[in-house]
Amino acid sequence: MSSGLDPVVARVTERIARRSADRRAAYLERIRDAVRAGPARTALGCANLAHGFAACAPAEKLRLRDEVTPNIAIVSAYNDMLSAHQPLQDYPAILKKAIGEAGGTAQFAGGVPAMCDGITQGRAGMELSLFSRDVVAMATAVALSHDMFDGALLLGVCDKIVPGLVIGALSFGHLPVILVSAGPMPSGLPNARKAKVRKLFAEGKVGRAELLEAEAASYHSPGTCTFYGTANSNQLLMEVMGLHLPGASFVPPGTALREALTAEAGRRVLELTALGGDHTPIGELLDERAFVNGVVALLATGGSTNHTLHLVAMAAAAGIELTWDDFDELSTVTPLLTRLYPNGTADVNHFHAAGGTAFLIGELLDAGLLHPDARVVGGKTLADYRVVPELGPDGLTWRPGPTESGDLHVLRPVADPFDAHGGLRTVTGNLGRAVVKISAVAPEHRVVEAPARVFGSQQELHAAFEAGELDRDVVVVVRFQGPRANGMPELHKLTPPLTVLQDRGHRVALVTDGRMSGASGTVPAAIHLSPEAAADGPLARVRDGDVIRLDADAGELRVLVPEEEFAAREPAAPPPAEQYGTGRELFAAFRRAVGPAERGAGVFAS
Repeated sequence: MSSGLDPVVARVTERIARRSADRRAAYLERIRDAVRAGPARTALGCANLAHGFAACAPAEKLRLRDEVTPNIAIVSAYNDMLSAHQPLQDYPAILKKAIGEAGGTAQFAGGVPAMCDGITQGRAGMELSLFSRDVVAMATAVALSHDMFDGALLLGVCDKIVPGLVIGALSFGHLPVILVSAGPMPSGLPNARKAKVRKLFAEGKVGRAELLEAEAASYHSPGTCTFYGTANSNQLLMEVMGLHLPGASFVPPGTALREALTAEAGRRVLELTALGGDHTPIGELLDERAFVNGVVALLATGGSTNHTLHLVAMAAAAGIELTWDDFDELSTVTPLLTRLYPNGTADVNHFHAAGGTAFLIGELLDAGLLHPDARVVGGKTLADYRVVPELGPDGLTWRPGPTESGDLHVLRPVADPFDAHGGLRTVTGNLGRAVVKISAVAPEHRVVEAPARVFGSQQELHAAFEAGELDRDVVVVVRFQGPRANGMPELHKLTPPLTVLQDRGHRVALVTDGRMSGASGTVPAAIHLSPEAAADGPLARVRDGDVIRLDADAGELRVLVPEEEFAAREPAAPPPAEQYGTGRELFAAFRRAVGPAERGAGVFAS
């Protein structure tokens, strides 16, 4: 561990390592036992191997017969409905060509589902969203299960897809893995204008046609949506955690540089195999240092709250126990260095132009907030990631990254941050534990004490808002939205009406066992409340009119009801919920098996 580390970063990392020692050791023993002296496929019987290369070209069959050629699995989340994944259509051909020219072989091992929370917001399909992460993990494991592969390239971008790919790959932790991104679409309608139209629509001042026009001008071409939600948080975290090539996260699709980075990922993964000169299994790379680096990067950029679930679940897959307390303590020493929508008006293209990941990583390394010795796929250690890729006469190279921000309204140095502390807080009290994203919440709005109004769905809240019943100081409670109740959907439709109420001068907060993701904005929201109402959580005992205190600065969440009275209350019954249609019936086993939000809300034993 580096001696130049911030003491809190060092202490948290050491605590995670101690807490995880037995599980991590057992995991490492398993994956080290799986490493073979030669290609994995050489252990297959002749009939097995013949099935494995039956569809290959003659030259590929010759290579796959020998005992020195590495074979790489390509696993992709491609579909042509989702803008972020549409560019992945051409990647397998690019990768196979680069790998073949470098002396290896590659096979498209399998596809994984990719769903979009932006499409399913407020719809029944959103109840499948979080569980899709674990489906992606299982699909990745199925794709890699043929023992034909010495490494893997994982193609995916968005919300649950990247964490699912990583969890699945960690079950084959003896293989080296590189995540291959697609990049963001060009900037569209400015985020401030989009947010204004959404609020006007919530107030009934513009109609559906005007709202659709604004949304279509924001999400308008192939590439990742440009706001800093879970998809772009994924990209930044994968780079800081060492699973992307340096500087690859936000290079636009359809450019020569993006194609060169894609091809280089294919060449590089060959070097990382047990047959190459720099063997780097994903299970070894993703250690406690990598996960601490990921948490710090999330905090420093005000990233998606979904990663308080996903990082915990990914860490568990590597035998590491990461907790919300670790996030909370790291937040106390991590400065907020970006202002990106929904925590500002800029998007990831502005961030990239202002210095992007190279500047951010350099600043955090110099401040002792990242582990410089953490392993990476694109070099030896994270200290090698202070660079920017460029394409010149000699092909793809990397040059030193900027040492100054190109736009202080978007990206700042550690010496002059937007806030002295990170963008997330853990709040605790007699209602349980929850996460609050405060990077966009003004200091004067971080403490709210007001009567509760309790709802069982987003639709109920909208009806009350439109009836004028919430035009006052209020703590809105939306419960039975946890993973066991209905799959823990994101509740983006809550943001516009709550923002309107706050803009009218009311003290407003949200408490829910559901998710908000990148939609957590200027209204303080205690989300992912654990235990959830459907698991006998205290939230089921809250009634209309109960005074709730949310203090994001002090880390407090309490209902101000006498303890004996509150404990004696009969918990509210869950509202009638549709568990059929849109595939929901297929996920009943997931709802029964899922763990609490604080443990990653996963269905795998941890």
